[in-house]
Amino acid sequence: MAKYLLIMLMFLSNFLTATSREETVNRIRNILAKLPEGTKAGILIYNPLVQDTIFSLNPKEAIIPASLTKIFTTATAFNLMDANHKLSTKIFSEDLDFKDGVLNGNLYIKGFGNSTLTESDLQNISTFLANKGIKKIEGNIVGDDTYFDDIYIREDWIENEEANVKLPPISALVLNRNRIIVKKKIRSRFRYITETIKDPPLFIANALKQSLIGSGIDVTGTAKKGTTPKKVFFLTERYILLKDLVALINKHSDNFFAECLFKTLGAEASKSQGNSFFSQQAIQKFLKDNNIYYNGTEIVDGSGISRFNRITPLAITGILEKMYFDLKHFNDFYNSLSIAGVDGTLRGRMIGTFAENNFRGKTGSLNGVSGLAGYLTDKDGEDLIITIIFEYNKGGRRFYHDIQDQIINVITEWKEENSDQ
Repeated sequence: MAKYLLIMLMFLSNFLTATSREETVNRIRNILAKLPEGTKAGILIYNPLVQDTIFSLNPKEAIIPASLTKIFTTATAFNLMDANHKLSTKIFSEDLDFKDGVLNGNLYIKGFGNSTLTESDLQNISTFLANKGIKKIEGNIVGDDTYFDDIYIREDWIENEEANVKLPPISALVLNRNRIIVKKKIRSRFRYITETIKDPPLFIANALKQSLIGSGIDVTGTAKKGTTPKKVFFLTERYILLKDLVALINKHSDNFFAECLFKTLGAEASKSQGNSFFSQQAIQKFLKDNNIYYNGTEIVDGSGISRFNRITPLAITGILEKMYFDLKHFNDFYNSLSIAGVDGTLRGRMIGTFAENNFRGKTGSLNGVSGLAGYLTDKDGEDLIITIIFEYNKGGRRFYHDIQDQIINVITEWKEENSDQ
């Protein structure tokens, strides 16, 4: 009799679990029924530890990913470079003997993908050289951005691109995000407006020259752009660690930093020069090498601004799963993501739910596109990967955010029900 009751309890438990899953799927479908007709949806909710797909809708459908593209850019970066890799702006000289107070020859400032350099950094460089005893530079100040190609504008490397988000020049040598504030007379009034730098290496070479002069160093030559010779001496550098740059990119969805990192992928992968072709190849290789589903995936930039990008929910989930099992880089990648209800692009979402301060994710938004992907830890400590993308032509962005948040809330309730069985 006891054995019979045990068998019945086991059967009942399995039945209740199955019913709970079915109920969860039905609740998600009811939420999706609110979507306007014509909306394209791609969803995949997955437990990586037990390889269990909880819910799936069009997982192999190629959809415009918007800023979810940054997941691919940053994950590939961790794969190519160590988290503590320095993205630098380096200073080289043709002379190393400053006993007479004179640097004979040119001074070079070369960019290696450091997109965070500021005027304060230039001042620190000038102060460093002055403290070295340099009072005069008998040569030119040369700006070198040859670590990347000189195709600065996205429209020049993305055929037929008509991006609705304009960015400053994407270059290996960057100062103040390649923007400058100028005073202009507009309609009889002077106003301060922001303009983009037209020729980054030349502009930055001139900015460094002026900074050096301001630090008491006489420069006899001119500011120009060029290529750093092989036989030079390294003097100093300013840099940002890869893990810190990735945090700026993912948490705040920074398009400019993402595009600069995109070209860095090309430079690191090719060991020659950063360009869009090598960068695209680096991401595709990362997908193939890690057996991530890549059919239908087309990535033309690093930020997701382009509407020519196409990515499937299965590919996004595959990237997140790969990083989840990457013991070396997962913490840095996970901590780079926005925290629901706390910071970044998710700071105002899922407040008051179990996902608040729990779900870590990346958002993606363009006109007619809304995406969300990341990690959720349930009340039993189980980790889930969630990917939700919509392409739409009716309704506002907040409506689709609410749909995504409702789906995540249902998933947390499902786990709670399962734990009670």
